[in-house]
Parts: sequence; C-alpha cells; structure tokens
Amino acid sequence: MQSNHQVDRRAFLGAVAAGTVAAGSMATGLGPRLLAAEPAQPTAESLVKELYKTLDEQQRKAICFDWNHQDPKRGLLRTFVANNWNITPHEIIGDFYSDEQRERIQAIFEAMIDADWHERYYQQLEDDAGGFGHEQSIAIFGDPESDKFEMVMTGRHMTLRCDGNSTDHVAFGGPIFYGHAPEFNEGANHTGNVFWDQALAANGLYKMLGGKQRESALIATTPREQAVGFRGKKQPIPGIPVSELSKDQREHVQLVLQKLLDPYRKSDRDEVIQCLKTQGGIDACHLAFYQDHDIGKDGVWDNWRLEGPSFVWHFRGAPHVHVWVNVADSPDVPLNA
Repeated sequence: MQSNHQVDRRAFLGAVAAGTVAAGSMATGLGPRLLAAEPAQPTAESLVKELYKTLDEQQRKAICFDWNHQDPKRGLLRTFVANNWNITPHEIIGDFYSDEQRERIQAIFEAMIDADWHERYYQQLEDDAGGFGHEQSIAIFGDPESDKFEMVMTGRHMTLRCDGNSTDHVAFGGPIFYGHAPEFNEGANHTGNVFWDQALAANGLYKMLGGKQRESALIATTPREQAVGFRGKKQPIPGIPVSELSKDQREHVQLVLQKLLDPYRKSDRDEVIQCLKTQGGIDACHLAFYQDHDIGKDGVWDNWRLEGPSFVWHFRGAPHVHVWVNVADSPDVPLNA
C-alpha cells in the first residue's frame, strides 16, 4: 500500500516532467501531445540543482560545504564512509526542510536507485530506520550551479552519493555503503534481508569450485570490514583469481557482479564497469570466502569479498548484512580523498 507521502512524491515527479515537456513545447514549437509521449525524466543531478535553488541562507550554511571541506574527525568529509552516521545533524524528516524540499530529496534518492529496487530499499529503510528520511541526512559539496558538485546521503546502513561523474577517477562519487538488519542477529537463511540474494549468487560460484579451487578461495579470517583501501597490482590479493576459473565459472562471476550492480542507476553501473576495464576487467579480481563467521555452520559463507587492484566489494553477512564498496580506475586513489 502506498503512503500519502509516496503518492505526493510521485505527483511531484510528474509535475517536474510535465514542466520539462511544457518548456520544450514552447522552445521547439512541437505540440505537447508529441512530447508528452516520452517525457524527460529528471536526473538526480538536475534535482540536486533544483533543491539547491530552494535552500535559504540558513540551510545552505548548515548543509553546503566547499568541495574539499575538511572535518576535524573525519578528514575529507565528502568521501567519508561509515555503516551508521549522519553527515549533517539535520534529518530529512523534521522541521529543517519544507515539504517541497523533502519531496525533492526523496526524488533524488529514487533517481540514484534503479526503479526495480525502490521497493526493496524502502523495506530496508523501514526495518532499519522507521522509513525514508528518519535518521538520514544530506550534505552538498561544491557548487550545484556549476558542473562540479556532489550530494551525499547518509543514515543507518547507508552512504549514497550523487556526483554526475564529476568526481575524478572513482565510481559512485566515492566509497559507498549499504546494509540491512531485519533482525540484528540474523539466522542462516537471512529471512527478509533484501541484499542476501547477492550472497547466494556468490555462494553459487563456490558450489561450482573443485577441491583445489575451494582451498584457494577459502580464507580463515575475515578482514576488518572497513578495510577497503586498494592493494594495487603489486600486493597479493587473497582468494581465488577469477582468471584461473573455467569459462562457465567466470560467467557466473559476471552474474555475481551484475547482482551487485543491479540496485544502482545505469550511469553508476557503467562507471563501475569502466573503472574495472582500466585494471584488467573482472579477470583481474579475486574472490574470497571467509570461514570464521559461518552462521548455522552450513557452509554457505556469510562473509565474502570480490576484490581487484582498485575494486573492493566487501560483503559481511554476520550478524547481519553490511556491504562496503570502493571502486576507482587507479589504485593510486586513496580511500578518503
């Protein structure tokens, strides 16, 4: 069932699209009926620009920062990532933003997520925070009236970025985080966890491995989940090299990668693939499964990692799902830069 707030938000998005159509009709002389057949969809970046225009001086002072703003505790604030934090103290739900501004922020959020994943993301937010906007905040870096800016959205089990590919060398505008905890201590089947299918896909590859391959893929101890800095091409990467897998096994790794990327908009997916290509593609990656936190002792590995020279996708499934993502086109990009 849709809430009134969700219905209002969809009406708002429709109004944005309709406004685009009307403007196009006047500019080109084409009839509105022709243009209305394929209304232009607002991008997350265009919605950030519109949101910025509505912010008053007090709001801008509170949530807008220079591109390279340094936080005393977090360093370069724009690229900081954590599993549960607020980049600014002003929650989306509350009296800091107007109703129209909240609609725009929610529209930005939906524009960053693939439409097929909206329902699942809203379920995660309901379970973990009581719904969209609760325990979530945003910040804007740079100047949205120029071409170089980034909006960061944070909260419990969320760090998302919208940068219009203006951040050099990195995918997603910097490291991101997602997670879900229908229960804090989940069972072996992770019932209700919207991201668990990703782990099942990875474990499907493990089932395809032979004895020697499994020995190579299995690692005794899970590394710190926050440790997603790049190893580069000179440091050894734990796990089984994808390049040593058979054709059908490599194809399955591609399916795992697709599962990981499915929740995000096409421009971000494309950027990840481009970054991967610069480091040798998926064949330059390793896949590791960690033995020390196997919920239910069932051999379905809750913790695992797909990693390349400048690609880290760390999935921690115990006691519930935390996923840390860091992707760039060069291992020389620092984690917090």
